[in-house]
Amino acid sequence: MPADLRVSSSDSTSAVASAVSPSPLTLARWCASHGWPVHPLAPGRKTPAANCPACREPGHDRKACSCRTAGRWCHGFHAATLDSTRIQEWWGTRPQMGVGVACGPANLVVIDIDAHPAPPPARNRLLPGIDIAEDIDVSAMTTGFHTLAVLAALRGQPSPADDTTTLRVRTPSGGLHIWYRRPDSRNWQCSSGSSTTRALAWQVDVRADGGYIIAPGTTTDAGTYTPLGTVRTPAPLPAWLAQELQRTHHLPAAHVSAPRPVPSRARQAVLAARGTSNPAAAVLTTVLAEIADCAHAAEGTGFTEKLNRAAYTIGGLVAAGHLTSQDAENALMETARGARPGQESRAQAIIRSGMTAGARRPLHPGSRP
Repeated sequence: MPADLRVSSSDSTSAVASAVSPSPLTLARWCASHGWPVHPLAPGRKTPAANCPACREPGHDRKACSCRTAGRWCHGFHAATLDSTRIQEWWGTRPQMGVGVACGPANLVVIDIDAHPAPPPARNRLLPGIDIAEDIDVSAMTTGFHTLAVLAALRGQPSPADDTTTLRVRTPSGGLHIWYRRPDSRNWQCSSGSSTTRALAWQVDVRADGGYIIAPGTTTDAGTYTPLGTVRTPAPLPAWLAQELQRTHHLPAAHVSAPRPVPSRARQAVLAARGTSNPAAAVLTTVLAEIADCAHAAEGTGFTEKLNRAAYTIGGLVAAGHLTSQDAENALMETARGARPGQESRAQAIIRSGMTAGARRPLHPGSRP
């Protein structure tokens, strides 16, 4: 840990340890002193601490949940806080928990560069929206450092990976988190570099509204998230990078609460529901879109909660006769597979549990749990 990861003398927290990684409690206080709401991570991991049993029940409504007011950390970054008493309660007695920062409330836009060398995908996915001529050799573009550097060069700018004016954090896997401060009130959206619908560059994720980032100094089983250089605060998001994020659909459409695209089999279920009731089709489209939207960020999107809620709602539609159980399960599974590839067994268990619970409460057009 660099010796200069510390707070100023004017802050209410003590200096972050210089020789070793700071304690999670010290780190959480340091983040809060900068106005970055924090929430616990599971011990040794980079995922949020688990919900309480009640919040894991099928059909649980996060928005109506009383856990946050009760002082519990259920629902991950949604529970993030600046309250010093709560921070003491959470990390003072559980020092093994890591520290996450809720990007939206902290006014942060973090560029997350992956460094997992891999053969590049189709050239139209390296830099979405930018044509790369067939005679250009892209075989050397094997990490996010490469794609982001090329994007910056095309715009006549230095790569954000080399931006020494802002907080940069090396990840245990060799990647890099580049922290920027949101320059205005626009709610920039999260994305994954592998997404086919919203991405800045291949192997470059974006952590913003609706997501979280691991606090610098946090240690997981894989290693420590280590700050680089001397800067410990985020600089404003560069104008050229804001333009690129806008070009690549990282802002919600103005005045439109538009659902995200859902896979083909899921669309078929929507069409089937539309044949019986338009309101039922609208409900189905909305809940499936919430799951599909999780593909835009690898973590911090509440995937389990959204899939659980969608299965519960769709179970109610099935019970009311608006679509068949098989169509519903197929739609949920295909949408979940697109959002979280490789997690089919887990998704199937959530879907079946949620649908079973939802079937006890038939959902008729025009109503929703």
